[in-house]
Amino acid sequence: MTDASKRRWVTSLEVAQLAGVSRSAVSRSFTPGASIAEETRWRVLEAAEQLGYRPNAIARSLNTRRSGLIGVVVADVGNPFYARLVEALAIEIQARGRAPLVFVAKEAGATDALLPELLSFQVDGVLVASATLSLRVTQLYTAARTPIVLLDRMADDGEDVSGDISADNVAGAAMVAELFATTGRRRPAFIAGLENTSTSRDRAAGFVAGLARHGLSLAGRDAGQYNYAGGQAAARRLLGARERPDAIFCANDEMALAVLDVARGEFGLSVPEGLSVAGFDNAAPGALAAYNLTTVDQGLERMASEAVGMLEGALDASHPPGRLRLPCRLVGRATTL
Repeated sequence: MTDASKRRWVTSLEVAQLAGVSRSAVSRSFTPGASIAEETRWRVLEAAEQLGYRPNAIARSLNTRRSGLIGVVVADVGNPFYARLVEALAIEIQARGRAPLVFVAKEAGATDALLPELLSFQVDGVLVASATLSLRVTQLYTAARTPIVLLDRMADDGEDVSGDISADNVAGAAMVAELFATTGRRRPAFIAGLENTSTSRDRAAGFVAGLARHGLSLAGRDAGQYNYAGGQAAARRLLGARERPDAIFCANDEMALAVLDVARGEFGLSVPEGLSVAGFDNAAPGALAAYNLTTVDQGLERMASEAVGMLEGALDASHPPGRLRLPCRLVGRATTL
């Protein structure tokens, strides 16, 4: 007989007997926010440590009708920004006494297939990072009374979600336009991400509006699909044009890094003298000495905290759907004048 087959779970009754309290006191001791005297709680925790007791999350869910699980769905975990966002969300979820269940879609369009599967795990709610949901999926979650909060994008018409939270992409992009204009750039270009996303649309709109305030307009526009290879291809097209731009703003940092590599390695351009480059996200690779990229910081930690708080509010069933836009911060580095 193996050691695993001999394993026996310590029960809450044993803890209660050793601590000299009721089983309900043991339960309250391990329930965040529950009312219990501090001295009683410490007696329970000492008894639990002595016996090696851990509360049974499955049994607790049967009593509370809540699993304690929060689903996190992300499509582009290879992007450093989303990797950091998932980490921040997991930390915030755990700090609130719940557990994250992370699902990764191979591509943005695969999110719809994952969300119905999440329901089979009885998640209490779901956080979806930068993905568009079909009407069918949102209706499924509404019927299951399971709230969804979107991150890093706005909900489109017809998306029945409990809230959305993102940076103020329009204002953030306008900061880059202001920087280009005030540093003498006169032929600015823009590289979009995915054209059908609110994030890319808003960053384009903010950049164009910011340039217009200085009497400038786009000297070029392309799309890079939010990834490095797409950014390379877009950079080659823009920099190979007869009227080459003197500044390029990219809708995320990953594309901006590609622009820098192409500009320096293939076109022999000096940065920022011959070409100013700025991105959006303040992802960690951009801060490396090899890039030192000017970018826009979205306040990722606050975004994660606000998103989990918004989902918690939706679970109360007393909070109406919410929408929150967080202020951005321009991080000036060596790729701009």
